[in-house]
Amino acid sequence: MSQELRSQYDLYVLPTYERYPVAFVSGNGCRLWDASGKEYIDFMSGMGVCSVGHANPDWVAAIVAQAGELAHTSNIYYTEPGGQLAQRLCKLSGMSGVYFSNSGSEAIEGLIKVARKYSKDKYGTGRSTIITLNDSYHGRTLAALSATGQEKLHQHFDPFVPGFRHVPIEDMNDLNSQGEDVCALLIELIQGDGGVNPLSVEYVRQAAELCRKRDWLLMIDESQTGVGRTGSWFAFQNYGIMPDAISFSGGIAGGLPLGGFIVNRNLHHVLRPGDHGSTYGSNLICCAAALSTLDIVDSILPDVPKKGDYIRKGIESMGLAKVSGIRGKGLMLGIQIEGISSSYVNTKLLESGLAGLTAGTDVIRFLPPLIISMEDIDTGLEVFESVMRKL
Repeated sequence: MSQELRSQYDLYVLPTYERYPVAFVSGNGCRLWDASGKEYIDFMSGMGVCSVGHANPDWVAAIVAQAGELAHTSNIYYTEPGGQLAQRLCKLSGMSGVYFSNSGSEAIEGLIKVARKYSKDKYGTGRSTIITLNDSYHGRTLAALSATGQEKLHQHFDPFVPGFRHVPIEDMNDLNSQGEDVCALLIELIQGDGGVNPLSVEYVRQAAELCRKRDWLLMIDESQTGVGRTGSWFAFQNYGIMPDAISFSGGIAGGLPLGGFIVNRNLHHVLRPGDHGSTYGSNLICCAAALSTLDIVDSILPDVPKKGDYIRKGIESMGLAKVSGIRGKGLMLGIQIEGISSSYVNTKLLESGLAGLTAGTDVIRFLPPLIISMEDIDTGLEVFESVMRKL
C-alpha cells in the first residue's frame, strides 16, 4: 500500500477504524488483489456483503443495465425493481410486506418503531420495552446501539435511548420473568459480532412460544444470517418458527448498500404514510443488484451447508493446539482461538494471503462468498493451517 494513500486517510478520513495495511484494488470471484498485485483468498466477503463474489458478470450486467435506464426516483413513486424485489422477499420468507432502507442499522430502527407503534395502538402507553440478548449486535445508530447487548460498545454516547433491556442468552427463566412493560423480543439466531454464537433450537422455540402467549413481537435480526448465509434463505427457517418481523441487509444486494425489514400480515398496516421513511430506500440500482443476487444464490443455495461442513471438518481434522472449537452454520463460522489474540492471527492470515475477520478478541470469523469453490476453500484452509502451526 502506498504511503500517499495512507497519508490521505490519516489526513482526511476520521479514525473510526483500525485498518489493516492493505488496499484492495480488484477482485474476481473469491479472489482479491491489492495495489502491489498480491493475491488473496476471500474468506470475509466484505463482512458478509459480497455474497456472490467479486465482479460476478450477471450481477454487474444487472447493475449496468439499470444504471443505463434510471438510478433513483425516491419512495414517493412506484418502481418495477422495488416491486419485484419486495414480492420475491415475501415469497422467500413466507411473510407479508417489505420496507426498504440503506443498511442493517436503519432496518433495526424501523423494527423498533414497528414494535412500539403496534403495542401502543393495541394497548396504549406503558408497554414499550424491547428485550435483546447479552452479546448481541444490532448496529451503530443510537437506538440500534442501545439495543445492542455489548457493554464495551456502550461508551461515550450517554444518554442512550431508553426502553431496552438485555438478558442472558439461553436463560428462559430470566426471559419469563420480564414484566408487563415489554412489547418485543429482538434476537440474532447466530450472534455474529458477539462471537458467532448460535442459539439453540429449544431456546428459540420456547422464546417464540412465550412471545405468542404474551403478544410480544418476535423480531429476528437477519442482517448477517439472511439471504442464504446459513444454508436457508433466512436463518429462522432452520428453527421451525415464524417470527413477526425480520431485518435484512448484508448480502442482499451483493455489495451495494441495501437493507430493510419484512413483516407478517398482522403488522402490514402498523406503519402508515408519514410514520417512517428513507431517501435512498428501494434505490433502483440496488434493487436490480438484489434481484440478480437472489437469482445467483438460488442456484447455489443447496451447496452452502456442504461447503460449511467441509470447512468445519477440515479445520477439526488439523488438530491445531490453538484452536479449541468451531461453531456456526453454513458459511457463517467462528473459530475459537486460545492463547493468542484473534486480531494478531487475522493479521498473520492476511500477510499470508487469506482475508478473514474477527469476532471479539478470541474468535476468527469466516464469511466467504457463497459462490466459493471447493478449490478456493482448500487453498484458504492450507493458508490457515500453515499460519496456525507457526504461531
